[in-house]
Amino acid sequence: MKLADRARAAGSPSALSWRILAALVIGLVLGAVLAGNQVAGLDRILAVAVPVGRLWLDALTMTVVPLVFALLVTGVSTAAESASAGGVARRSIIWFAVLLVACSLLTVLVCVAVLTAWPVTAQASALGGTAGPPPVIASAADWLTGFIPANPIKAASDTAMVPLVVFALIFGFAVTRINPELRRGLVDFFRAIVEAMLVIVHWVLWLAPFGVLALAFSVGAQLGIGAAGTLIQYVVVVASSCLAAALLSALIAILVGRLSPVTFARGALPAQIVAISTQSSLASLPAMIEVAPTLGVGRAAAGVVLPLAVSLFRAASAAANLAVAIYLGYLHGVVMSPAILIVGALTAAAVSLAAVGLPAQVSFFTTIGPVCIAMGVPITLLPVLLAVETIPDIFRTFGNVTADLAVARLAGRSADDGALVGADAPSIV
Repeated sequence: MKLADRARAAGSPSALSWRILAALVIGLVLGAVLAGNQVAGLDRILAVAVPVGRLWLDALTMTVVPLVFALLVTGVSTAAESASAGGVARRSIIWFAVLLVACSLLTVLVCVAVLTAWPVTAQASALGGTAGPPPVIASAADWLTGFIPANPIKAASDTAMVPLVVFALIFGFAVTRINPELRRGLVDFFRAIVEAMLVIVHWVLWLAPFGVLALAFSVGAQLGIGAAGTLIQYVVVVASSCLAAALLSALIAILVGRLSPVTFARGALPAQIVAISTQSSLASLPAMIEVAPTLGVGRAAAGVVLPLAVSLFRAASAAANLAVAIYLGYLHGVVMSPAILIVGALTAAAVSLAAVGLPAQVSFFTTIGPVCIAMGVPITLLPVLLAVETIPDIFRTFGNVTADLAVARLAGRSADDGALVGADAPSIV
């Protein structure tokens, strides 16, 4: 299946998503009922459910390092080639980077504010015991010296995501500088790795209802009915981060792009409605190009910026991925210093490139797992959160489409549409 086909398929809840949600509900209710009635033999059931859930999660986690590395190399290579194609594309890439970092840093403030006003309950925090001890976070001095991996293979084997992401970015840029024939062969090699890893992931996801059922049963047995409140709080935290990313992107477009707030709001609304209804940035692309002239962006410039944005740019998704990691950190009682939060923000911005064209169930683990690992946060509960991801995904798409339109204004407003030729010509009809 081509990446574009996967993106299109990810636009609406699939049968797998509903099976995972059903497994979540059954597991939570069954665990809560058995624990509430103090059924004999519950400990024996948990002794089976906990390792089954972790075994499934380990099977999924084993693909993260090769998949993220290969996706970052191919993503950086694609972005660099696009940036070299013309002025509009170069400005777009620059604004992608600026907004990704800005939205991720804003997410830190939003999550801390929300979780300070609405703290995680002590009952929910007890879930930290199901994950075991969190990964050890290095001191500031050790982290700085380990920022550049002396041994990238060791960094990969240790799942040290920050140095691994740094090496992948450097390697991706270096690939763009070698002989074109060699570059094509190397990029094709990493694309083959991506395809192979995705086959494994799809095999593992076929068993997702069983893994989620086992994990949800453990959660239900510990939290009881309080598990519902924990999931609601999670949705609010992630949705708030996505809305903040959308608002920040719109404000930058309005202030830097010298556009009336009313004009931007009216122009973006039709595309935002499509985004909410389809939960797909790709499906929203025709609507975005249609409304581009109302934002002062010519169709030729929009035909360059917006397809590029849909392919590479996920501002709200980066914010949401960081929000998930921060929420899990609070849930597990992981102490996150300002330095660790900034590391998480930068990792989320970089790893968002790895979400390009992937189904929602795959990108959820591929892009959030590395952020959690970089921040020293356990990922055991990620499958449980995946089961309710359909709701936050609405806000992710809304934020991504809003940010795409903001970049269209920022990068495309000063372009001479008549001069867009060759590589800068519109890529869709």
